[in-house]
Amino acid sequence: MDVRVGLAWMPEPEFTAAVLPLLAAGEVGALEWSFDTLPDGHDEDPALTGLLDAFAAQERLYLHGVTFNTFGGRLDARSRRWLERLRSACARRRVRHVSEHFGFLRAGGWRDGPPLPVPTDACALDLGRERLRLLRDAACCPVGIENLAFAFARDEARRQGAFLDDLLAPVDGFLLLDLHNLHCQAANFGMDPEELLASYPLHRVREIHVSGGSWREGSHGPVRRDTHDGTVPSAVLDLLAIALPHCPRLEVVILERLGASLPDRAAQLAFASEYRGLAARIAEARVH
Repeated sequence: MDVRVGLAWMPEPEFTAAVLPLLAAGEVGALEWSFDTLPDGHDEDPALTGLLDAFAAQERLYLHGVTFNTFGGRLDARSRRWLERLRSACARRRVRHVSEHFGFLRAGGWRDGPPLPVPTDACALDLGRERLRLLRDAACCPVGIENLAFAFARDEARRQGAFLDDLLAPVDGFLLLDLHNLHCQAANFGMDPEELLASYPLHRVREIHVSGGSWREGSHGPVRRDTHDGTVPSAVLDLLAIALPHCPRLEVVILERLGASLPDRAAQLAFASEYRGLAARIAEARVH
């Protein structure tokens, strides 16, 4: 299994300080970039442009969207602009694939926020399939969807995997399997994480995300959140080891971490060490 290990690029200088030694040593096998995080009308920093161009030239650049509003009820002007930005980004550079999130971001007066789940029914399925066709037509490359860290009920969490399989089938799309998101679902609903993992279409997995998160006290007890501000839990690494042999299309594993969560040199060195440890795990899995 030839699997790359890479990083989700973050704009903060703390993140740059943490990963520059990894880049200089040629240890970063892939780069994922959320192209839609730049404000409208703003171009890339020249240093970032050079980095993106270099990874694209080696066919190791992946795009990940965060603001499309994939399951929003209306294709609003903001979503149409997003599609044009995607079209331009993919025309500018060769990218391996493009992914977005399951769920919706905007509705009525709700303008921005984390992706919220949708009912796993026929109407949502038809809507999602249409949006994926729009993504595919704009990107002209493989497109995929990332599973959520949140659900409104345990049954919805249990059905999400099969729903995503049905959603992706018409465009032969891929699943971006976020293992910390899955860990959150299992922890918040008292589900067996291995059983939950097995309910997803692992044959569609082309990319895996691993990250850390945090706990927040909710009205019914602690809630696990996908906040990307901590080290990867051992339970997520255990899930990675279980998933790897069952993902025949897997191409890349991406480590996510917010730059603001790396405030000093000690934290930055620890993150670099964590990345190297992840890369070693993947290399060991390839051997076996």
